Amino acid sequence: MIYRIIAITFFAAFAHHTSLLSQVEPWQAQWISHPWPPPVENTWSCFVKEVDVASTPPPQLIARISADSKYWLWINEKLVVFEGQLKRGPTPSDTYYDEVDIGPFLLKGKNVVAALVWFWGRDGYCHNNSGKSGFLFDAQAEGISILSDKTWKSVLHPAFGNTSDPIPNYRLPEYNVKFYATQDIPDWKKPGATANWSNASVGGAAGTQPWNKLWLRPFPQWKDSGLKDYENQIPFPFVSDGKAIAMKLPANYTITPYLTVEASKDQLIDIRTDNYKGGSEYNLRTEYVTRDGMQEFETYGYINGHEVIYTIPRGIKVLALKYRRTSFPTEHIGKFKSSDEDLNKLWEKSLNTMDVNMRDGIQDPDRERAQWWGDAVIILGEILYTCDTNGHKAVGKAISNLVEWQKPDGVLYSPVPAGEWHEELPTQMLAAIGKHGFWRYYQFTGDTGTIKYVYPHVKKYMSLWQLGDDGLVKHRDGGWNWHDWGQNIDSKVIENAWYYMALDGAMQMARLLQHHADAESYAQLMQKIKQNFNAKLWNGTAYRDAAYTGQTDDRGHGLAVVAGLADAKQYEAIRNVLAREFHAGPYLEKYIIEALFQMNAHKEAVTRMKNRYSKMIASPLTTLWEGWDIGSAVYGGGSYNHGWSGGPLTLMHQYIAGIAPVTPDYNAYHIMPQTADIKNIYCLTPTRKGNIVLDLQITDKSLTMSVESPQQTSAVIGIPKASWLKKIYVNDRLMVDRKKPVGTLAGITYKGEDKNYLLFSVDPGKWNFSGL
Repeated sequence: MIYRIIAITFFAAFAHHTSLLSQVEPWQAQWISHPWPPPVENTWSCFVKEVDVASTPPPQLIARISADSKYWLWINEKLVVFEGQLKRGPTPSDTYYDEVDIGPFLLKGKNVVAALVWFWGRDGYCHNNSGKSGFLFDAQAEGISILSDKTWKSVLHPAFGNTSDPIPNYRLPEYNVKFYATQDIPDWKKPGATANWSNASVGGAAGTQPWNKLWLRPFPQWKDSGLKDYENQIPFPFVSDGKAIAMKLPANYTITPYLTVEASKDQLIDIRTDNYKGGSEYNLRTEYVTRDGMQEFETYGYINGHEVIYTIPRGIKVLALKYRRTSFPTEHIGKFKSSDEDLNKLWEKSLNTMDVNMRDGIQDPDRERAQWWGDAVIILGEILYTCDTNGHKAVGKAISNLVEWQKPDGVLYSPVPAGEWHEELPTQMLAAIGKHGFWRYYQFTGDTGTIKYVYPHVKKYMSLWQLGDDGLVKHRDGGWNWHDWGQNIDSKVIENAWYYMALDGAMQMARLLQHHADAESYAQLMQKIKQNFNAKLWNGTAYRDAAYTGQTDDRGHGLAVVAGLADAKQYEAIRNVLAREFHAGPYLEKYIIEALFQMNAHKEAVTRMKNRYSKMIASPLTTLWEGWDIGSAVYGGGSYNHGWSGGPLTLMHQYIAGIAPVTPDYNAYHIMPQTADIKNIYCLTPTRKGNIVLDLQITDKSLTMSVESPQQTSAVIGIPKASWLKKIYVNDRLMVDRKKPVGTLAGITYKGEDKNYLLFSVDPGKWNFSGL
């Protein structure tokens, strides 16, 4: 029997710098490939093994499967895995593998295991090419051994080919899909279909080059909707008039299109989405070339958009058009709803954008599919506020990828995994390892194992940064000196703010791990930076580098506040700057709005948020854009699927609802709503301990506030002050009268007031507050 992985967390396993290969029964399978022709780009190989199972199969049998680059698996003609395998690699050398329960698909007697493997054979911004197509299958149990070896039958699938130009842009390792139906082998998954096929070629045991060590896929297979009807279903059948047919999706989805047609041979059907040139670059499409008669086809190359556009030649009878949605295997538990419909729309679009930005990595879904870590820092907040723990695993994978790809000289860079990119974006790396990146993940999850794992990498990277004679951080060009899209960028202010936040994150990690000397060193650097930042960059009314000649930059002011560099005495001047300067792209706008909330300027924060995002809120598109305009060179091409624009979702949970951890893993947390005159706020925030629920209604003379607090937590609840607020009841008992405690109730304690709230500490349970 296979020994299941020992009960440690995924990231604790990574912390030992080992693959999970050693924690299960040793691999017996061998890598196989098709023997002829030699590996080339964009090939599709079929592998089949007929297996006799002497007795009733066990209800569960875990197969370990790996492929370069993707695979689809059937057992006894039933689809088991649709698009298996994560893009390479967990390190610059290694490969992921899947675990798949094949027990429910096996029968007593003869079984047919069939796999289709798509080999890209080229690098991208999200994939590191091994240079060789391969497939590995290892399923072992008492009386059953299904192992990839030379006895498997193999053939290159003759129906797949290359499309005409344009081909996908150079950032993508995937190819367009072209399928010649006249060359199809439709029965290849049936028993006895492989009599004339070659035996597979053996490429070596598990762990051999070029695939090297095998790392367990950290999250389950994609969610698969099965085939679905489009929103604008039209009467079938109909005869095409040759014009493009736009089939509407419920939202911007990641999908694979499907069709059933009746046609004569050699007619080309083009399939793409409205997003085919998203970000001003060609993405992915499919060309299907018909055979005679009725036929059905589903492309295996996923694409995304709001509409699937089929261009079907005149005279072809169309019997059905459908799609399959595949998405990251997480449940979106978090909710936000308010009396402000603009905020509700912005929250929904932020969530949709996050969803299509989660796949093999945390990535945009079209132009690049690349895991830029500045983007990931913002998206991880959205994930942590809305997703179940599988979502947390997406963040953990991104963290692991970043540190495992660290260069020998200590440089961190992204996007990784990548074969087409090797350059450092210094401020994005500081963002990744700082308090909004790695440390935020820890605050929400309490995953000490990951902090222990990454800290040596963080320390090595931080050693590359130095202070100049002015006591501020020296500029590092890296590979791309980029801070944000847009104009009027005051680089020195921005760089020092990011460096300060990276020092903060490193200091917190060092303290957690009891590296006291390191923590003290980081603390001293922070003190020095803060002193010089305010002495040399603050001119009395704004932050400005003396060498900077552009308009005052809003970006650095937002970062200075959220970093903790700015003091309260500077807040009024900073609010004045943020009331008149609007230069940031959506990437850094998130931190500007957050700064307003941190300065308790929540009305200004919500006003700025709604104004800045007004075009996106009003747009019929269901996802948010890379910049303030679509298709603009000012915003890197301006795609309409960019996760960094979803920062408002995090801000709605963290500040408008006011829900945030105070100690790691929500052992202690607070609810401090910043209502900004919003009358009704409902917010559900998932944690590993359970859901936190806030339901708040405010009128001109009353307040009701319901809170559900999960087990194993303690919370501080802030009731927003109001001039009319005199009495507070909790669970129908009068607790506070004119700010004085007058009653008691088990599990709740009145803690007095601060500038903005009347404060209560509460135990787990449901608490109903009413104020008059």
